[in-house]
Amino acid sequence: MLPSLNGATRIHVTIGDPIAQVKSPAGVTQGFAARGADAIMIPLQVKPADIDDFFRLAKKLPNLDGIIITVPHKPIAFRHCDTTSERSRVLEVANVMRRGADNRWSGDMTDGGGFTAALRRNGFDPRGKRALQIGAGGAGSALALSLTMEGASVTLVDLDIARRDALIAKLARHGHKVAAADKADPAGFDLIVNATPAGMKPGDPLPVDAVRLDANQFVADIITMPLVTPLLAAAQTRGCRTQNGQQMFDAQVDFICDFLLGK
Repeated sequence: MLPSLNGATRIHVTIGDPIAQVKSPAGVTQGFAARGADAIMIPLQVKPADIDDFFRLAKKLPNLDGIIITVPHKPIAFRHCDTTSERSRVLEVANVMRRGADNRWSGDMTDGGGFTAALRRNGFDPRGKRALQIGAGGAGSALALSLTMEGASVTLVDLDIARRDALIAKLARHGHKVAAADKADPAGFDLIVNATPAGMKPGDPLPVDAVRLDANQFVADIITMPLVTPLLAAAQTRGCRTQNGQQMFDAQVDFICDFLLGK
């Protein structure tokens, strides 16, 4: 898989706690190879108590060029960036960092960018569309922000009303308007997004009433297992176009590879 691995190979790491569940090392390493880059991504488990020490040391290593950050380290990673994208600044988190030619580290939050890139790959342009998003957690925050930045009109629903309202207020402080709704009624929306874990376990309730879906709508789910969630199966039965979590993940890997390589 890595016939060219040598002392000149550039190193990138994925950090988290736990780390065994992450998929990015193989996908990103393959993405580097596809782009002709002599680089590799490897996983590292970093405990919360050690995270500041990790960043201080990692940024000094001359052959370490990039870091992917997973739970629970994204807020701390943001504080260790020298520069950040608007996505990262608004949410005050970073899930990817790269070393620049000036030895300064820039950060971004790619969940939302990967999601909207996947939408376009699947023939759906969010600009000017009405989107109903269920879920205001970590991934949901990134998706709601990216959808508004892409010109969609977003309505947000979450069972945790305080979390929903806190996200809406945070986005509003940066000029990104998102509406709130108490019920996840999909009628009248162009895009339905499930950004919750609902559908991962057998017996989970659907995040929206499938009877209210119609064939003109696009339905997206961020869950990767199962690939076809009960929501997506119901949407397909009603003639909707759909996007699964793996398609988002694949688009995000491309997004991350280009970022890490400075493209």
